[in-house]
Amino acid sequence: MKFSCEKALLQAAIATSSRATAPKSSIPALEGILLECDNELRLTGYNLETGIRTVVPSDVAEAGSLVLSARLFGDIIRRLPDDMVTVSTEGLTVHIECGVSQFHIQGIDPEEFPELPSVEPLNALVLSQEMLSDMIGRTIFAVSQNDGRPILTGSLFEVMDGRLTVVSVDGQRLALRREKLEEAPDQDFSFVVPGVALNEVRSICGDGEEKVSITTGARHIVFRIGSTLLVTRRLEGEFLNYRQSITWKSTISLKADVRSLMTSIDRVSLILHDNTKNPLRCIVGENMLYLSSLTAIGSASDQCPVEGTGDDLHIGFNHRFMMDALKAVPTEEAKLLMGTPSTPCIIVPVDQAEGEEDYLFMVLPVRMSATWDK
Repeated sequence: MKFSCEKALLQAAIATSSRATAPKSSIPALEGILLECDNELRLTGYNLETGIRTVVPSDVAEAGSLVLSARLFGDIIRRLPDDMVTVSTEGLTVHIECGVSQFHIQGIDPEEFPELPSVEPLNALVLSQEMLSDMIGRTIFAVSQNDGRPILTGSLFEVMDGRLTVVSVDGQRLALRREKLEEAPDQDFSFVVPGVALNEVRSICGDGEEKVSITTGARHIVFRIGSTLLVTRRLEGEFLNYRQSITWKSTISLKADVRSLMTSIDRVSLILHDNTKNPLRCIVGENMLYLSSLTAIGSASDQCPVEGTGDDLHIGFNHRFMMDALKAVPTEEAKLLMGTPSTPCIIVPVDQAEGEEDYLFMVLPVRMSATWDK
């Protein structure tokens, strides 16, 4: 095997493919990147859950393949001067040259590298990289981190009536993003993608109108993003019926400046920690939201102006969940819809009509054990 490639292009390809390598494995090849040369240069990382393959523009002088440690190979290329890099092999020995710099390292037999799963297409859809990245970014935070319900460690992709809906749920909150597809598939279908894989998809996507194709098979899903292919397993099981979870029976509607509300929450959350499970305490007054927190460390309070009244509703939330939901709101102002101390708070953009679900974030309240004042 022998090829030459620009350092910047090779470094970027290594960074992309190494996202799917295993940090530590009893199979050394899974910690490496498979390099394959024929009429093109391909780099592949695969950890048996997610695989990423990317094609690099290069001059191939001799075909071949070899596995190199992702960490070592990446460190070497990153430290080379900005010039053409030549990589050649003799058996399992790899020679790397760039300018006056030379490295000679040992590779791994490519036969030890597992093949990426083959996917027999069942359904497919196409959308822009910008749209997919945005839909993932505004929902991924609500993916469950608890392996007790594996299906909720991923996001639901639902294609229905020419629209794509992405939903993430972790049992305490819900994030939903819906968009109309320019190229509507012939039939409706749905699938669940692991959250870990979606983070990698988002990191690969650009912010332009270049297209991404998503192909689903019986057990795997393939994302084709430019010259990069990502394959991941499907999560199997019954996803939460999110439509039944969303209730619009709200008696309180508040309009709030998102940045101001986040600033107030951030202040009173300084003494809150996830391991204490103390809630963010809210009292909904007339055109004012009173926020407070109380822990063994001390107490904090603040106020945030809002439009609307809540008849002094007392309600508590996980402060981090509220912050995550507000960060995902695409407008400067948001509507907060509430009912009772035990019903969820629904957060939507201020210009979104009631009942619409293009952007929707729902946070369940925390039950309060004691009364408290403003």
